[in-house]
Formats: sequence, structure tokens, C-alpha cells
Amino acid sequence: MRLRHVKSSTVIVEDGDTSVLCDPWMLDGAFYGSWAHYPEPALEPEDVDVDYIYVSHIHPDHFHRETMQRLDTDTPVLIHDYASDFLRQNVERLGFEAIELPHDERTHLGGDLHINILGADDCDPEVCGNYFGCGWWMDSSSDRTTDGSTQIDSMGIFDNGESVLVNANDCRWPLSERACHVVNDRYGDIDMLLMQYSAANFYPQCMDDYTAAEKREAREEVIQEMYRDAEGFINTLEPRYVMPFAGDYTLSGALTDRNEYVASPSRKEAFEHFATSDTVEPDHSEPVLVNSGEWFDVETGEQSAPYTPVDPTRKLQYIQNELSEVTFPHEEDEMPTVEDFEELLDEAYEHFDEKRRGIEWESETTVLLELVDDTVAALSMEGDGWELISEFESRRIEEGYVRMNMDPRLLHRILRGPKYAHFNNAQIGSHIGFEKEPDIYERPLYYSMSFLHA
Repeated sequence: MRLRHVKSSTVIVEDGDTSVLCDPWMLDGAFYGSWAHYPEPALEPEDVDVDYIYVSHIHPDHFHRETMQRLDTDTPVLIHDYASDFLRQNVERLGFEAIELPHDERTHLGGDLHINILGADDCDPEVCGNYFGCGWWMDSSSDRTTDGSTQIDSMGIFDNGESVLVNANDCRWPLSERACHVVNDRYGDIDMLLMQYSAANFYPQCMDDYTAAEKREAREEVIQEMYRDAEGFINTLEPRYVMPFAGDYTLSGALTDRNEYVASPSRKEAFEHFATSDTVEPDHSEPVLVNSGEWFDVETGEQSAPYTPVDPTRKLQYIQNELSEVTFPHEEDEMPTVEDFEELLDEAYEHFDEKRRGIEWESETTVLLELVDDTVAALSMEGDGWELISEFESRRIEEGYVRMNMDPRLLHRILRGPKYAHFNNAQIGSHIGFEKEPDIYERPLYYSMSFLHA
């Protein structure tokens, strides 16, 4: 079995004559234009000739629409059988056949190659912090754990009867601990683990009220947290080889200044951490890195070429000379007016508040959405609606607020609906600047904001 690395979490698993492309993101522009690659992938979508495509979850750095549109639509797409049909419907809209595989069911692909897709979580919001319709599964569960899944992520296990490769995608620890124990029980020895090592998140680079020093300190804290999470996977699965991947991106366009604070160390830095960490047991889990387009043999440990680290100076020059000039799609829109926002906010707030009530959450926090013309929309988190206030009035609120600032054209798209843009993707894409007082993260607030659309 061979693993061919393309970029970030995009890899190709090859065994004999059977091959699977995992999580296609090969072109710049994920998350409304902000996420780019450096260096560029060695392969174009048209270069890929595989038997299957495996998509772990809906986020555009794993299911990138523009990349998918340049792949062969005759290639079947393997996905987890989620409680929601959202991912399946999006796959089918692009002209592909979506094959939903049941949770923890080993499926033959061709030759000796099999795949088993496990839901990342056990459907407990207290563990995962997400609320993607867990009640559909909870009806039959008394201990709040099931074999079902939410729409968060999935873990793909490939085996050929001898070698076992675990693709953990963006699965988070300890959310996926139970799934890891299932893998151990099913397969025994694990030959290779692909795991996330960095934070694909807006924190801390989007904290507008942090100083540069505070952002750098928070960045280091997040990096160490992500390393500890990754070590949870390593210590539980005990693989022979481990490759840090996923979350490898560079911000472009108007957001390039935020790159300095993104909690995404280089893959070489991650490699060195796991090679020297005294908290990884057993110490025989060997980290590996593979260049884009090259392969690693899971059985022999051979790879087609030595890894070449990224030159940080050349990367900075590329950001300054190339990526900083990128224009985002929404920047081609006309600038909306206050009246344009007013037309959408009633219905958007009603939709948002229905979801807020559905998860039985409320807060005295006020969300302050900066619009245009020094106007701010103040949203109640207790069901009291919204109102327009001036920028001056909003600055007089001294505590109990979360201020959100983004390009008004992107905000207008978000309020129109997910067909145009979605709050969560804008947040992950680092498009939104935040100020908070007090400086706490109310996870249900951000979840509910994902439903603020008409």
C-alpha cells in the first residue's frame, strides 16, 4: 500500500490497481477565496485518475467545489452515512454518484483494498461542542453514546489485509477517542496514521482587540494544544508511522497580514515536535513527511524522494508579491446599503433565534454586527430581537458583547443564505474580526450564528 501526498489533507491511497483520492482541495480559494497553498500542489485535478474519491466532511478544504468540478464525475464518491443528507446532496449536485457507507462497516473497493468509515464523534454535544441533530440518534441511547454520527467529520481506515492506514482527517481529540478504540479492536496493529496537527480556526489571528504580543502568545498556546491532541491519537493507535497533515494553508488577499498569527506551524516544525516529544508512547511511532506528488510505501517505509522543507523567506515573498494581490469573489459585489441589510435581518434573526431556542441556550451577551455607514446591528441572545444603533453607541457598551467585523459584501451574502455564503466558513476562512468583553468563548453563540440567514 502506498500513500501519495498531494497537499494539506489531500492524499491518494494506492494498493495494486485500486486507488482512492481523499478530500480533494487542489486549487487556491477555499473559504471564499482566503485559503491558498504554498507551495502549489505538484498535481492538477486533471492529472488525477483514481477509482474512488473519499470525502470526510463538508468543509471546503476537504470538499472543494472548484477542485471537484475539474475531476471526472464518473468517479464514485465515498462518504459516511450521516444523519443529515447535506454532504450527499452537495456531492450529487456536482454530478457525482455519492455512496453512503454505514458507520464501521468494512467495504471492499477492489483487489485487496478495503475502506471503513467511522463517524468522528459519539453524538454527545458536551464532548464535541456541536449540535448537528444529535437527537436523531439519542432517542435510542440512554448513556449519551451511540455508533451514530453527526455532520462533523469522519475517519477513514484503509487496509489490504496486511497493512492498515488510518486517515483521521480533522477529527479532534478527545472527541474521537472512542472511535480510535474501535479501530484498535477491529484492526490491531496500525501501520500509518494521518492526523491533523494545526488549528484550522479563526483564533487568534482574528482577535482585533488583542495586541500583537497577545496574538503571538495565544498562537503558541493553540499550537501546543493541537500537538497534545495529536499525541492522543498517536498514543492510542500506536502506529508505526505518523504523518502530520491537514490544516496546512496560507491566507491570501486582504487577509495576508493575519498569517503571522495563524496557529499553523510548518510541517517540518510538526515533524520535529513529534520526533522529539517525550509524551509520545511508544517511541517507535516514526514521523514522516512526503513532498507533493511523491509517495510513501506503508509496508516498507520507502519513499520516492526525500522531503524538501518550505523556505520561509521564499514563502513570505510569495505572500507579499502574489497572494496579497488576490481578489475575493464577494469583493466584486456592489456595496450593500443599510436598507439592504434591514430587508434581511428580520427573517435572518428569526431563523437564528429558532436554532438558539432549539438548543435551549441564552446569554446576556449582545452580538454587534458592523454594517455600513457607521451603523451596527445589535442582536439579542435572549430572543429580544435586533436593532440598529450607531457605531458611537455600540462603542459605549463596555461589557457583555461580541463585536464582529467583516467585509459588508460578505456579510450581505451570509444573510442571504448558505447558497451564497455561510457564517462558519467565513469564520474558518479568517474573514471575520472579533472583539469580546469578557474574553470568553461561548461556543453555542457561534453555532447559532451559523443560522443567521434569511
